[in-house]
This record gives sequence, C-alpha cells and structure tokens, in this order.
Amino acid sequence: MTSIENITLDVADIEAAAAFYSTAFGLDSQLLGFRVAQEPSTGFRGYTLSLTVAQPADADAYLDAALAAGATSLEPAAKSMWGYGGVVQAPDGAIWKVATSSKKNSGPAAKRFDSMVLLLGVENIGASKRFYVDHGLPVAKSFGPMYVEFDTGSSPVKLALYKRRALAKDAGVSSDGSGSHRLVVGGAATFTDPDGFAWETASQPAAR
Repeated sequence: MTSIENITLDVADIEAAAAFYSTAFGLDSQLLGFRVAQEPSTGFRGYTLSLTVAQPADADAYLDAALAAGATSLEPAAKSMWGYGGVVQAPDGAIWKVATSSKKNSGPAAKRFDSMVLLLGVENIGASKRFYVDHGLPVAKSFGPMYVEFDTGSSPVKLALYKRRALAKDAGVSSDGSGSHRLVVGGAATFTDPDGFAWETASQPAAR
C-alpha cells in the first residue's frame, strides 16, 4: 500500500519555517520537514493541509497560535453546515485549515489534533483516483467527480482529492497559480501524479 510518512515543504528560510510550525501547530521533524525552494511558484499551489481537531475551542487555539506566529487569515473561524473551522496561510505560503465536525465544545481547549490531511486539488478526479488506486491506495470515501478520500492505513497523514477550483474556493483564494507546488510527499515509492505532485521514498525524516 502507498503510504505517507511525512511532508516536505519548499521554503525560503528553513529556520523561520521550523520555528513557525513548532510554535503554531507543534509539528515535529518526523512529520513535517523543509528544504530551500529552488523553483518559482505563483498563486495557488494546488493543495491544502488540514488538522482535524475534536472541538471548536481546539481549532481556535491552533488558529490563534498560527496568527500570533505570523500566519495570515484567509477564512476566519466560523460554524458551517459541516462543523467549525478556519483557514490560514503560513509565512512560507502553504495553506492550512483547522477544522472539527463538532459545533460545540466539550471541554477545555487543547492544542491536540486527531489527524493531518493532505488535500490535493486536481483537474480530473476520475483520472487521479485511478492513478492512486493503481499505486496501491484503496478508496475509503468517494463523492462522484468532486471528492475522493483514500485509506492510508496507519499513515500519520491522510490523503484526499478535491477539484482544484473547489479547493481554492474552500481555502478562500483564487484558483489561479503556476509553477512548483513546493511540496514533496514522503511515502513508500517515488513517482509524480497526473497533476505534478511529487512523491519520494521516505527513507528518513524530512530534513529540517
């Protein structure tokens, strides 16, 4: 089975990025690493990263910490028909969503997340779905030509596909963008998917 062991982000300043993600989200180098950006990138990079939490207070704790550490608010935290959450853009340009399916708090706020999700914005859901199935990822959920979620087993990062324009709208940004995704997925194999997202064998934690 194809799995995701870690994510590497291309950033301008590795030390600054490491400090931001440690302060804002408490993410360590086993899960999130960085390397110096080499290729140009403009506009929407075609993906978002999400932290799923237990309650609204937890989402607020993460979002407030991210904003205090230098992130920019794209979608202020609010209730929706799906639950509660907000979207921020990190200083390096990566877009992060923190959300919960719960609309009410059940206890004190805690900076603790249940799962991390990499959501790729793709042009053709069917083609990308077939590609990942062929690479060993069984489908866990599928909602027609709009959204697919894969079963990544015990992987620390989950993978899902969403239409690019819909994903950009959900993040509160324009779907226009070109150049590098500035993202490398560390997994069990090396390949590039139909939308140009690169996977590399994760033989060790991403550099930091």
